[in-house]
This record gives sequence, structure tokens and C-alpha cells, in this order.
Amino acid sequence: MHNPTPLVLNWHLTEACNYRCQYCYATWDESTCRRELIHDPERTTGLLNELYQFFRPGNRMNPLANRLAWSSVRLNLAGGEPLLHAGKLPSIVSQARGLGFEVSMISNGSQLNEELLNQLAPQLTWLGISIDSVNPATNRAIGRVDRRSRLLNLEGLASNLVGARLSNPGLRIKLNTVVNQLNHGEDLGSLIQCFAPQKWKVLRMLPVVNQHLAVSDEQFAAFVARHRTFARILCAEDNQDMRESYLMIDPHGRFFQSSPLIAGQGYAYSRPILEVGAGVAFSEMTFDHERFSARYIPVNTGIGA
Repeated sequence: MHNPTPLVLNWHLTEACNYRCQYCYATWDESTCRRELIHDPERTTGLLNELYQFFRPGNRMNPLANRLAWSSVRLNLAGGEPLLHAGKLPSIVSQARGLGFEVSMISNGSQLNEELLNQLAPQLTWLGISIDSVNPATNRAIGRVDRRSRLLNLEGLASNLVGARLSNPGLRIKLNTVVNQLNHGEDLGSLIQCFAPQKWKVLRMLPVVNQHLAVSDEQFAAFVARHRTFARILCAEDNQDMRESYLMIDPHGRFFQSSPLIAGQGYAYSRPILEVGAGVAFSEMTFDHERFSARYIPVNTGIGA
């Protein structure tokens, strides 16, 4: 079994987003603390410390140490849209790096202007962008449009990423595409050539919250086959590949996993990490380390994202 380097933790900072994608699974049940941790600097610092101490390399008290080997830990900042809190991110990134984390981020790209990229790019190992379509009508139908009816400027973003790569030659770009009923027939070859990512993750729409826009086995397979030219960087994830195979923390500081039992059922949660500790909270979750490892088979640069 391949052992991933590094171990990746996905902290979904916020449920807030400027887009309203119909299939979005970034919807969490309220916890005992209704306020998202990102609004509380002291609790944010506490969570970062607790996570790093539990998942740091060499911690034999972590039950994963008997199943996996990792030499570093990467904190992936996600949402919602994390850049809606751009003013708070520099402090979070700085604290995480100071503890020993590598840091990456996944964004819908709408807020990634040149100024912000110049500030963040030197601090990141990976930058992920979620792009589902190059067709404006399709993006509008999916909900990838803000309240002012503005769509993502793909050409402008691609241009800004050139500068980001110059400021940090080690920065790796990843694209995420969710295959759903509105885009499964599309050819995104020109987009991939334009952005030249080190990795392209193609995910089958996961019916965690609802089954609207779900695609069939044949439709998902056809989308992947249509883009076989990019097999070197393409990582396809079907629904079963995603279930219980990510290390995820919600905006309230709880581990969570999608339920494998009933589509549309939602998530299973641990108790809050800051109340019971990372070890106890993690023990309350089911995690499939073999599926996790399979995702991180070396691609291109030898590092997963």
C-alpha cells in the first residue's frame, strides 16, 4: 500500500459562499457552538494547535500511525468559499505554517485577484480551483454565479496564475470538476490546456445533501473517457471513492464524514475537537485509510493534493 506524503487535513473554514451551486455539500448541522470558529481567533489558534499535535509526524498515539506513514501534514483550507474571509487568512496561514503544517487552499477562484494571489501564493504548496464548465449558461444553471450575476473570468484567472507561479515556482495548481447532469457532456480539454494544472480531480456529484443533478455510472465514465488525453494528471473519484476517505473538519471544529448508508442523509459528526480533544473526537469517526492512500498514489510531481 502506498503511503501518502503528506497527510492532508481539510478544514472547511466557513459555510458562506458567494456562489449557490445546486449540488453543494458544504452544508453542516448546527453544533453547540453556532458561531464558526474562524470568527474567534483564540479558538482558531486552539484548533490549529490541537490538530497539529495529534497529526504531527511521529505521534505514535495517533491510531493512523500503525496503518500509514507520513513525513509532514498539510492543512487544506476549504469552504464554502474561504476567500470571503481573506482578511483572516494571512493570520491562519502564518499560524499553521509556524506550527509545522504545509498549507494549501481550494477556492472557486472568484476572489483570486492579482493582489491576493501575490500575498497568498508564496505561502501555499497547492492551490485548488473549482471549475465545472466553460459554458456561461451551464455555470449559471449550476449556480456558479454571484448575486450580481457575475461569472468567473477564466481568462483573467489563468493570467493571474501565471504571476502566482512566478512568485512561487514550487506552487502546484489543481483543478476540481464536479460531474453532474448539467456538464457531463462537456469537453474541458481547452480549459485544462490553458490552466496547465499539475492535477485535475474529476469528482462524481456526491448526493450527500440531495440527489438533484446526480449522474449515472455511464455518464460519469463517458466524461472521464472523453478526457483520456489528460490521464497523466486526471484523478477520477466516484462516489464510493469519496466516502469516509477524507480527513475533514467542519466550520464548528468537528470531524465529519459523509454517511455511506442513505443518499441525501448528510453527515456523521464527532463531538467538537476543542471540547474533547482531537484524539477522542477522531475515535468517534470512521475513516478508510486504504481509500485515502489510494488517492495519493504519486501523480506527476510525486505528491498528491
